[in-house]
Amino acid sequence: MRTGWIRLWQCLAWGGIGLSLYAGWLTVGDVRDRAAGERAIAQACDRLVSGAAVMDLHGGTVRARPSEYDRIDVREPRSSCTVYQASGSGGTTGLFTLAVRGSDKTEPLNWIGDDTEPFALRDAAERTAKTDLTAVADLRTEPRPLGDGTLGWYGNRYATVRAECGPGSSAAAPPLLHITAGADYDDVSGADRARLARIARSAAENLTHRIGCRTRLPALPGGQPAPVPTVLRSARSAGGSCAWFAGYLRRPGHGPLPDRALAVPVRDTTPLESCLLAVSPGQVRHTAGGLPEDKRELADGAVTHSPWWLRMATYTGAEAHAVGFDPLDGEDVVIEPGTAGHTHDAWWASSVCGGEPAVHTLSTSYAYDDALGGRTVSALFRAYVDDFTERRGCTRVKYPDAADFGDR
Repeated sequence: MRTGWIRLWQCLAWGGIGLSLYAGWLTVGDVRDRAAGERAIAQACDRLVSGAAVMDLHGGTVRARPSEYDRIDVREPRSSCTVYQASGSGGTTGLFTLAVRGSDKTEPLNWIGDDTEPFALRDAAERTAKTDLTAVADLRTEPRPLGDGTLGWYGNRYATVRAECGPGSSAAAPPLLHITAGADYDDVSGADRARLARIARSAAENLTHRIGCRTRLPALPGGQPAPVPTVLRSARSAGGSCAWFAGYLRRPGHGPLPDRALAVPVRDTTPLESCLLAVSPGQVRHTAGGLPEDKRELADGAVTHSPWWLRMATYTGAEAHAVGFDPLDGEDVVIEPGTAGHTHDAWWASSVCGGEPAVHTLSTSYAYDDALGGRTVSALFRAYVDDFTERRGCTRVKYPDAADFGDR
């Protein structure tokens, strides 16, 4: 009996040693995989980011695999790198993207028009009569300022750091850079939003040093960036960047307008400020009753597949020189500050704020401007521009001609 117990304990001891060795081998393998992933990420992103910082996202990962085709080259004006989280079986899921964009005279950094769709439209087969397409801006949230906004802005899944290349910069440096670090997974935590901001700022420091961009990047704000609201609220009680519209709705005789709003905090220092307005299904039906018969089909589309929305956005300083649109029938157009005009589903005005140029814009979803009519759109845009320029003490305001809005 005693001999049997001895043999049993010997077997258990040898088994424990074997398991320990196996676990140690796995640990060494994980360390090697992680180190290889960090090196591959740094190489794919042209050493602008720390591979370790990227692999700490999403709770941390042992294995990561950058895209073979999506890689950054700092000699190129615009490029990006993409990183996937890898499983032991070889499967991958999205983890991270770093995008570098430099301004030039041929392609905008800040787009206006109906291509800036904020709502992730559900598959037509999933929609019902009760589907509410404008309840949540789940495709494109309104960016919130990082700190006072001079450093950049962020959303729930990304952070963008901007860098202005000043006097003494090399010929290879563009006037303005946008460096965006984005998470390619859902439910991004506050800690990960803070990591993304740190990664974006670090990448901006590395990039500006490499290309000879003379700039000063503000420090990151302390703490974790707060979640960015995506649910639209009643426009009548809107604050922040949409407070002007709540006041506009109190005016008599304005007719049916959007009844939902999504605002961002107002900072007089931020070079980007936006306000999203949208129309609920109930308001669509109310508006349809007052439309001419030949336009009522526009309301039908707004409920089922083409929701009605408006976005007002103002870009100041260097950002004002990087606003533009796709004219649909030619090459991209970069707007010249100091001008005013109209393109497909977008209008712009100009002013000078604190000695810096400003471009004020209004974008509409497809056909919503037809439903509202030119006079209504014109009056609404002027009210927005008036509020912004008065609040910031801007001068030399230039509005689009009345003919740009049409006589509808």
